[in-house]
Amino acid sequence: MNALPESSPASFDIWSERALDRVESLLDAWVPANAPAGLGEAMRYAVLGGGKRLRPLLVLAACEAVRGQALAADRAAVAVELIHAYSLVHDDMPCMDNDVLRRGKPTVHVAFGEAKAMLAGDAMQALAFDVLTPDEGVEPTLQARLCRLLARASGHAGMAGGQAIDLAAIGQPLGEAELRDMHERKTGLLLRASVLMGATCGCPDPDAERALCAYGSAIGLAFQVVDDILDVTQDSATLGKTAGKDEEAGKPTYVSVMGLESSRQYAARLRDKALAALDQAPSLNSLRLRELADRVVARDN
Repeated sequence: MNALPESSPASFDIWSERALDRVESLLDAWVPANAPAGLGEAMRYAVLGGGKRLRPLLVLAACEAVRGQALAADRAAVAVELIHAYSLVHDDMPCMDNDVLRRGKPTVHVAFGEAKAMLAGDAMQALAFDVLTPDEGVEPTLQARLCRLLARASGHAGMAGGQAIDLAAIGQPLGEAELRDMHERKTGLLLRASVLMGATCGCPDPDAERALCAYGSAIGLAFQVVDDILDVTQDSATLGKTAGKDEEAGKPTYVSVMGLESSRQYAARLRDKALAALDQAPSLNSLRLRELADRVVARDN
């Protein structure tokens, strides 16, 4: 049998399937089923068996790009997915976005009640940093760098701050620069952190560090632009969440600010910017990162 070309779509699918299987297996092993009073069941419901897992894939692709430590990257991939899952649980609650559908099934607060959903999110956030700090296998200095990257991307200056801006902006007009700032915080910084966490598992040269940072920033914003596009062009069954929710809630989006076609063009430009950044670092083994950039912009859910 002939080997698949390294850059073929089938080759990427095989790579991503293996990576996702590994992440799913680790999540299954590390998210406890026996947490008290049904808490473990709610946590596992929230994070297992669904989602695109883009953030873990970015961690693993960036680690591969710098030929880094696979063990540390596995833990970073699981940790960033736990943070993402916790944020979705909290975002879906009635006090936030009040959504009833996530990843094609009832949201956690619908399935388990608001109090248990809040606690499940809290527990997954704490577990993420526990995963990053094993007793052995990952050097303490690397553990600290990974924890700092994840904390800064998910805290007040990043994801949580962006969500606060998002809630405050309901019904308010935002310009493109303000919208970009909100989405860079809410979505983009955690995606960029995923890239940087993977890179931190190796020893990239200065050109590679700059390239990966620029790539992560561009692809993080592109993801959110595409999300805004899909919210008005796809149905709930395809998305796995309630379509049209942002428009109904009066939230500013790239489509509402720029228009649909301009938003599509902007997403394509951001992808091109991400790819161009990788061109500046010939030391990187960047094939998987390039393929992920294409998939982010071409996706339909």
